[in-house]
Parts: sequence; structure tokens; C-alpha cells
Amino acid sequence: MSAEEQRTTEEVPEWKRQEVAELVDLLETYDSVGVVNVTGIPSKQLQDMRRGLHGQAALRMSRNTLLVRALEEAGDGLDTLTEYVEGEVGLVATNDNPFGLYQQLENSKTPAPINAGEVAPNDIVVPEGDTGIDPGPFVGELQTIGANARIQEGSIQVLDDSVVTEEGETVSDDVSNVLSELGIEPKEVGLDLRGVFSEGVLFTPEELEIDVDEYRADIQSAAASARNLSVNAAYPTERTAPDLIAKGRGEAKSLGLQASVESPDLADDLVSKADAQVRALAAQIDDEDALPEELQDVDAPAAPAGGEADTTADEQSDETQASEADDADDSDDDDDDDGNAGAEGLGEMFG
Repeated sequence: MSAEEQRTTEEVPEWKRQEVAELVDLLETYDSVGVVNVTGIPSKQLQDMRRGLHGQAALRMSRNTLLVRALEEAGDGLDTLTEYVEGEVGLVATNDNPFGLYQQLENSKTPAPINAGEVAPNDIVVPEGDTGIDPGPFVGELQTIGANARIQEGSIQVLDDSVVTEEGETVSDDVSNVLSELGIEPKEVGLDLRGVFSEGVLFTPEELEIDVDEYRADIQSAAASARNLSVNAAYPTERTAPDLIAKGRGEAKSLGLQASVESPDLADDLVSKADAQVRALAAQIDDEDALPEELQDVDAPAAPAGGEADTTADEQSDETQASEADDADDSDDDDDDDGNAGAEGLGEMFG
């Protein structure tokens, strides 16, 4: 170490060394460390915010030079945060993830009045409606700053939403006074996160600002799509195994019904299928004398949507109609003889 470096080290006051040591200890204790902007926050509100973070995050203020030294001494990449140490800032440390820290700091912000000379953080609007102020000079003050105000029904009213200062413009004395009179607090006071370092990664506020509800919906949609893909591809997992078994059971039952496989598990369905086919066939015959009594005046059954019985009954009906058409073309006998023959045939079929 050179004589100049030795002399510089000896000149550092003890309280500064102690302060840096405490900051380094803080940085090494938590998983995530961020730099926050505290410009314009009144002392009382800053203390309230500090208390609000108690148990979840630690807020530490110090001289910027000491904050930079502590970040550099802590190592592990924390020195990347030094670029954000400018102006009135502090360090916030937590074991929560950066996204949780960002949401917590955003939720802790509160509305506050804006003073003359400050830059509008967004468009400042005087909303439409009754101001509740009696007629007087104040209506002129509103009109002076660009608000569409009139005296109506015994009070001063703003006829439509009026932008009195656009985002990025400096707030004038007149605007500040009118907003104060109306009780409008157009800005939010809170800890603005400039950057967070966690697990070797530096996050900016833009990367941490997400819509939680939209993100949750995207995750749920992706999970549902993955589940469907797994089931359709017959890829068994702990979560999809019950669905695959149910799907296989349903396909086996459908195949058994179509092939008329005799099985105790299919007996009831096969009987229902046969009954539906008989009723569909009986409904196609106009001559009631050709049908046994129990099948007279029956309508074609309404099979469940997508049911096998409906498809089979339709196929049977088509086959029946085609057979009747062939019989009509090929037969040279009298129509009455054909009807009597059909009646006798059905009588034998149904006993």
C-alpha cells in the first residue's frame, strides 16, 4: 500500500467505518437488495413507510458515498447497484423476491398534494361535478387554469373533466392553489424502486411491473393446455393418470357397444341400444297392423347427443328405407299383397 493510500485510510473517521460495516452486514443478511428514491417524501411519511415495511423489509438511509462503498465491499455483484445511487436514495433489503418487493412498495404509496414548481407526474385533471363551493371569485380561478366551470344551481360546478396541467409540465402557483382548495391530490408519495439485485440478476422497475391477475390467468391457461396435451398424447403423469384411465374406460365402452360385445358391464347399455333401434324401426312403419300392440303409436326415441344409439338407429333406418325401396322396385305383386306379406313377416319377428 502506498503512503498516499495509507494516509487516506487513516483519515476516514471511525463512525464512517462503522456505518459502512453495518451496511455491509445488512446487504449480506438479505436475499434481495434494492435502491429506492426518497425524493420529496416528508419525514413523517417516510417513518410511516419504514414501520410499514417492518418484518418484511429493511430500509436504510445513509450518505451516498457510504452506500456506494458498502455495495462495493459487499461484492457478489451488488456493486451493479451503484449506478442508481444518485440524489436522495436509500437501500431496501428483503428476503422476498424482487417482484414481491416491487408490489409491496407500490401498494404502500399514498396520494399527496402537489406543490408549485413540481413536475406533474401525469395529466392533472379537475373532474366534472359539483365542487361544493358557493358562488364567488373561485369560479374565475378555475377558469383561469383552464377548467370549464360555471355557477349552476347555487354552487360552482365543473361541466366536464378538465386537464389543467399535462404530464411533464411544471405546476403553477394558480394550479397548486386550486387543487389544494378542491382537495385534489394528483401525485403519489412512496418509495420508487430504481433497481433490485437478487440471486445474481439485476432487475429494473419496468421488468418487475406486471399485472398479477393477467399473469395468474396466463399460468392457469398454460397449465390447462399442458394437461390437455398430456391427455391427448396419452402421456401418463401423476395428475393426468385419472383422466387417462377415465378416457380409456369411455373408449372401451364405446367400442364394446358398437361391436355389441356381451359383457355384464354393457348389458344395460346394449338393451337400451336394442330398444332404441327397435323403436326407430317401428316409427318408420305406417301400417300399425304390421306391428305388435306394444310398438304401435311409438315415436322414434330421442337418443342422447353424441350417443351410439342415435347413430345406429339412423343407420338402421337408412338400411330399412333402402330395403323397402329395393323391394318396391323388384316386386311385381299387388301393393295389398306386399303389405300383407310385410305384416306377416313382422308378426313373426315380434312374436
